[in-house]
Amino acid sequence: MKDIHSLGVKSLTGMLVLMISAPLVISLYFNIFPPVGPFLSGFLQAAMIYLPIAVAEYFTFVPILGPGGSYLAFVTGNLTNLKIPAAVVAMDQAGVKSGTEEGAVIAQISVAISSMVTILVVLIGMLLILPLQPLLSSPVLAPAFENILPALFGALGAHFFSQHRKLAVVPLLSTMILAATVIYVFKLNFQSIQGVLIPVLGLISVASALYFYRIGWIKKEDIE
Repeated sequence: MKDIHSLGVKSLTGMLVLMISAPLVISLYFNIFPPVGPFLSGFLQAAMIYLPIAVAEYFTFVPILGPGGSYLAFVTGNLTNLKIPAAVVAMDQAGVKSGTEEGAVIAQISVAISSMVTILVVLIGMLLILPLQPLLSSPVLAPAFENILPALFGALGAHFFSQHRKLAVVPLLSTMILAATVIYVFKLNFQSIQGVLIPVLGLISVASALYFYRIGWIKKEDIE
């Protein structure tokens, strides 16, 4: 475990340095730097959206992935739409649970394989992007591309909700009520604040599960 944390910190540090180095080297070579005012303005606007999402993802995803899977997933990216579904399905198929040593090993392996598959798919897509451009830009397929993520998590959610029906009642109702309030009452784009709602809904889920457990509505086997 100590080796995993040591390698993980080095990997994240190296990734951060590389991400900063590319634009910095280009700016130094061409002697072109963005004005401070617009840069800070754009940075703060992006931080207001993505900082809550980053914090929420850390507290939500790390318990699922374990240390090795978390370091690898945060380095390679695409946690929500690739790494988390891959890890969750792999642990379910292997019959292990998140938060255990076995679950952490399976999650790390699944994240690694998912990363390699992603690289292969991106390479194939890069080679075939021009021949497939007419097909991919077809208006017939546009609705499908816009609903990939909801379809993915809908399928995963249906699987786990069916296994833990009592635990799913409050989170599902809370999500629908909050989403309806955001969209129809406050007239906001749901995607713009979903990072803030993730930890809120997480706390609601945990609090409701603890409450139902204490009053005896759910048993230990319902949680497991």
